[in-house]
Amino acid sequence: MTETVLFERKDNLAILTLNRPDQLNSIDEDMRNRLQSLLRELSNDADVRVILLKGAGERAFCAGADIKGFGKVDSTAGYRNQRLDGHWIHTFETVRQPIVAAIHGYCLGGGLEIAMACDIRIASEDAQLALPEVTHGIIPGAGGTQRLARLIGMGPALYMTLSAERIPAAEAHRIGLVSKVVPRAELETAAEQLATKIAGFPPLATRYAKEAVKRGFEMPYGDGMALEIGLSTLLTTTEDRLEAAAAFREKRKPVFKGR
Repeated sequence: MTETVLFERKDNLAILTLNRPDQLNSIDEDMRNRLQSLLRELSNDADVRVILLKGAGERAFCAGADIKGFGKVDSTAGYRNQRLDGHWIHTFETVRQPIVAAIHGYCLGGGLEIAMACDIRIASEDAQLALPEVTHGIIPGAGGTQRLARLIGMGPALYMTLSAERIPAAEAHRIGLVSKVVPRAELETAAEQLATKIAGFPPLATRYAKEAVKRGFEMPYGDGMALEIGLSTLLTTTEDRLEAAAAFREKRKPVFKGR
């Protein structure tokens, strides 16, 4: 049986590839379970400094949930209670390392919700992004309504969510939904180069920087500042901070150990 998520390591970089190209990398139960398992494992792997997520094939990053898996819900109350414990896509936000998403082709519904749960999004010029859930009689239910508004603002988020329109990569970049747009032929190289660059930095610094930005965004300003001060103070005690200073003085490449 073909793996629904491929896993590869390149030094301190972990590469995950959504691997159902004939189904536009739509999410089935096996893909969901394998992604969760891999993310939890990688989050606890000190040798992994950055995770890169991409989609197999030429047509899609991820076209969302596999609609064939949709069915009747036996108990609305039971379903809601189950979901209140947290959607599986939230696993992305519990990962300590930065996650870079390389988006091409269709990035729809749950696929866009996955991409928004990553930390950096790079898109190719052919990418089309949308939350089409209202056309199926539902709403984005994996954090889409909340993450989108936080990323691009309430007005644009309401437009995307209610109109269900697909927006091209250039527009996604203009409104801040993606960080960078590159030609399709350059996407994987650009995303991997960025991920490798980040992986070359002191890993505790990148992890704490991610924590400070993401946790601090949800806090009152004063609490966010206190979080930043605490994390920056911790970093002054690390071996990697001393190594960075020594390498700068000695005009050599630093060797970071995550300590």
